[in-house]
Amino acid sequence: MKQFIFSISLLLSAMTMNGAVKVSKVEPANWFVGMKNPSLQLMVYGKDIKNADVKVNYNGVKVDSVVRLDSPNYLLVYLNVGGAKAGEMPLKFFTGKSSVTIKYQLKNRAMEGDKRYGFSNSDVLYMLMPDRFASGKNISKPLKGMNKYVVDRTMPSLRHGGDIAGIRQHLDYFNQLGVTALWFTPVLENNSPDNNGFSTYHGYATTDYYRVDPRFGTNDEYKALIDDAHKHGLKVVMDMIFNHCGFEHPWVADIPSADWFNTPDWLKEKKLDGRNPMTGFGAKDGKSKYLQTSYKLTPVLDPYASKIDLHETVDGWFVPSMPDLNQHNPHVIKYLIQNSEWWIETVGIDGIRMDTYPYADRNAMSLWMKTIDNEYPNFNTVGETWVTEPAYTAAWQKDSKLSTVNSYLKTVMDFSFYDKINQAKNEETDDWWKGLNRIYGSFCYDYLYQNPSNVMAFIENHDTDRFLGNGKDTLALKQALSILLTVNRIPQLYYGTEVLMNGTKEKTDGNVRKDFPGGFAGDSHNAFTAEGRSMDENAMFNWVSKLLHWRQNNEVVTKGKQIQFVPFKGVYVIARQYGGKTVLTILNGTTNDVLMPVSRYAEVIGSNSSAKDVVTGNSVDISKDIKLQPRQSMIIEF
Repeated sequence: MKQFIFSISLLLSAMTMNGAVKVSKVEPANWFVGMKNPSLQLMVYGKDIKNADVKVNYNGVKVDSVVRLDSPNYLLVYLNVGGAKAGEMPLKFFTGKSSVTIKYQLKNRAMEGDKRYGFSNSDVLYMLMPDRFASGKNISKPLKGMNKYVVDRTMPSLRHGGDIAGIRQHLDYFNQLGVTALWFTPVLENNSPDNNGFSTYHGYATTDYYRVDPRFGTNDEYKALIDDAHKHGLKVVMDMIFNHCGFEHPWVADIPSADWFNTPDWLKEKKLDGRNPMTGFGAKDGKSKYLQTSYKLTPVLDPYASKIDLHETVDGWFVPSMPDLNQHNPHVIKYLIQNSEWWIETVGIDGIRMDTYPYADRNAMSLWMKTIDNEYPNFNTVGETWVTEPAYTAAWQKDSKLSTVNSYLKTVMDFSFYDKINQAKNEETDDWWKGLNRIYGSFCYDYLYQNPSNVMAFIENHDTDRFLGNGKDTLALKQALSILLTVNRIPQLYYGTEVLMNGTKEKTDGNVRKDFPGGFAGDSHNAFTAEGRSMDENAMFNWVSKLLHWRQNNEVVTKGKQIQFVPFKGVYVIARQYGGKTVLTILNGTTNDVLMPVSRYAEVIGSNSSAKDVVTGNSVDISKDIKLQPRQSMIIEF
């Protein structure tokens, strides 16, 4: 396989005179012909490259504009490649008699944009953290060329050594489990040094938007993983972050323009103070210009929001070690948009999950999604919108009538469901508000969504406590998963739940991001195999797997009409109906034995007298009241 090219030095066919014109890197390193949008932005890096002029001599390509930024070491070149064919395009950079010529590669696309299909509610996404899932290469010593770090599995906030090879070795496991799509937390380079027992193992501090973190593998290995996943019938969703980058990104040491970041004056303070961004902030005079986001997302949509509240939310930094990108700057958002397109075209991802979605500029993100939707109409992106009110979430969905700005974002995350199910698990379902009434009360607002089928539901993720907390309440877990996998949603699972992984964030996020048992050399416990799992782990794995395989290609669940019944005597019933078939999800939300009166559900049961339990395969008599044990979950079909 041809190696991907990360540095423009590998592309250079150079003719340099007097050494005055130097190009060290161009991003993106290559592009594709046949895109609907003919505009291509090249970000050129090189000492004093700002002063260079540019010429191109290639059929179908012309220079639209050259943008000279504040820093002398960047040059933005905008090309129109609408009439170009694949090949090596010579780009000449020159100042006076000095010049350098680059052979820039234009490639054919693997397929047309409308042939790329994203994830949907027919899928179940399995979210995992590459550093914590499995290691295929078992490299424990630091790689040369990376900032100082250690691999130490005893430290919850340091790197543990998981990688792309480890994930690839376990693709059969995902098939056995029954999930259909994989969502990895970010795989791009995070070259931040360890600091006081903390690292950026999580991947959310990007330092190179075009390079897979070498601790995970190479761009080629990432593509090979995706190709192999596709052969296994698995889609791959890429986690991206447009709101911020990592402190060690080259843009921070040499800021391209004064408005490349939000509140950039603080970076000058850091240089003057010589303070580490991971350990604090402030100016010597105590009057820091650092602006921390309030983490309050409501001002973005609040019709009465003050300017200061909105400014703090979207222009404040997420944390001091992650500089906040300014998407108001058209060159910044163009760079980010192209980067997402490049990864779609280069490695063939099947979807994008966008981190911290409302923290970025609303109109710029809308432009991004409109561009992606135009180029890839069948693709899908889900945005993280962490507010627990359905009205807020619904306003972010594409074509929502609740918003004055069309986000063009097809899928949003159902934080309301997450919030309610985690309250309900600790409560008795009463006649009004508590327990499973909370779930009913969340779904009853689905009329707010433009498309409820394009809402991603989950019970936990990498930013929350594990659903099991520090316990092993499988009855509550089965109730949560029974709802998650049968309602009108795109379900997302978190790695290891199927084998009872637990933990809370009370001490560190690392305790909800533990290593998958058996994924690392020397593990005495291997949860990837039935032989290695405990009796309880196998029982949970088999239950989840049975339900997931039943869900695959099940049109009653993916296309069926949804009917829910107000919890009655502690029992919550949700029906799905399609093509003359019915699925009932029945939950006893109490710690007592109860009788479910079938007559109350006659409108969905009809004249049917017998149903099948989809997990056990047993026959269920639905001609008479059904006895339910405490916290029992039952999914039946007829």
